[in-house]
Amino acid sequence: MTLTYAEKSAAILLASDPDWLALHNEEILEPDLPIVDPHHHLWDLPRQPRYLQDEFATDLLGGHNVTATIFAECTEGYRTGGPERMQPVGETEFAVAFAEEAEQGPAGDRGVCKAIIGRADLLEGASVEEVLQAHVEAGRGRFRGIRQSTVYDETGTVQTTARVFPPGVLLDPSFREGFEKLISFNMTFDSWIYHPQLSELADLARTYPEANIILDHVGGPIGAGAYAGKRDEVFSVWKKGIDELAACPNITCKLGGLGMKFAGFGFESLPRPASSQTLAEAWTPYIETCIEAFGVDRCMFESNFPVDMITCTYPVLWNAFKRIASGFSTEEKTALFSGTATRVYSL
Repeated sequence: MTLTYAEKSAAILLASDPDWLALHNEEILEPDLPIVDPHHHLWDLPRQPRYLQDEFATDLLGGHNVTATIFAECTEGYRTGGPERMQPVGETEFAVAFAEEAEQGPAGDRGVCKAIIGRADLLEGASVEEVLQAHVEAGRGRFRGIRQSTVYDETGTVQTTARVFPPGVLLDPSFREGFEKLISFNMTFDSWIYHPQLSELADLARTYPEANIILDHVGGPIGAGAYAGKRDEVFSVWKKGIDELAACPNITCKLGGLGMKFAGFGFESLPRPASSQTLAEAWTPYIETCIEAFGVDRCMFESNFPVDMITCTYPVLWNAFKRIASGFSTEEKTALFSGTATRVYSL
C-alpha cells in the first residue's frame, strides 16, 4: 500500500498531548505587541493533533496580538488526481479556502493565511514554470513563494520530513534551473536544511544575489540522533554557517523551530511542560546568535505550529520569544515580531 505524504508525516512527527500541555499556563506578556506569525501549518488527521479552524482560532484568541499569519507548505490538501507534479497546487487551494472561512470564524479577521508558501519541485528544471503559474492562479493574490525542504542527515539518525532527500540538492544544476524560474516570478524561497548544509545555501545565495531567500528554523542545529551530547561541537559548526549566510544580504532568518525533537532539548519528555522562562534560557544562545549576525531587520520570530506544540502551547511559545527580546527597543521588537515578515513576504 502506498502511503500519502500526510500519512508518512504522521508516522514521523510526534503528536502533542493536550492534557500534558494543560498542566502549565501563563499570563500573556506584552499583549498589545503586534505579531505576524510567518510560519505555521494546518492539517487534518491522520496527523495529530488535528489543526484546522477550531484549533488555530483557539490559539489566535489565546491572548497575543496576532495580526496576520503565513501558511507554510506541509503536504496538506494535495490534489489526488492529475499529474503528480501539479498535485501540490491543491495545498494552495486548501489554504485559500481556509483563509476565506477563517475571516468568518471565531477569531474574526486576523489575517489568517494572508500569504501562502507552497511547494514545487525545482529539480524539475525550467518546466517548473507551469507549476508556479498554477500556484499563482490558485492563490488569488495570497501566493508568495515556495518552500523546498532539502534536509539531509548523513548519519541517517534524524528525519523531520516525509520525503527523504539526497545530498547536495541545492547545488544540483537542474534545481538551479528551476530556481531561476522562481526568481523570474519574483517569488520567495524558504529553505529547510540542517546545520551541516548551511554552506550550500550560502553558495546558492551568492550565485543568485537577486533571490529572496528565507532560512527556516534558525538553520536546523541538530541535537538528537547521532548529534546528541555534542551540543558545543554542533553549535560551533552551526555558528560558522550562520555567519557565512549572514554575509549574504538576500537571506532572512526565521527564529523558531527549536521546539521540534530534532533540536534535542527534550522538553517534550518532561513530567510537566517547561515555562517560557526555561524555554527562553535554552533557546537564547541560538536566537541571539542569529540576531547578532543578521540584524533585527533580517530576522523574524515564527511559531512553527502545530509542530512545536510537542513542547509548549502557542501562548507560552510567544511568551518565550518576548522574554528573549525583552532587552530590545520598541522599533527592534516591531521588526522581529512583525516588520521583517511584512516586508519579506510583501504583506
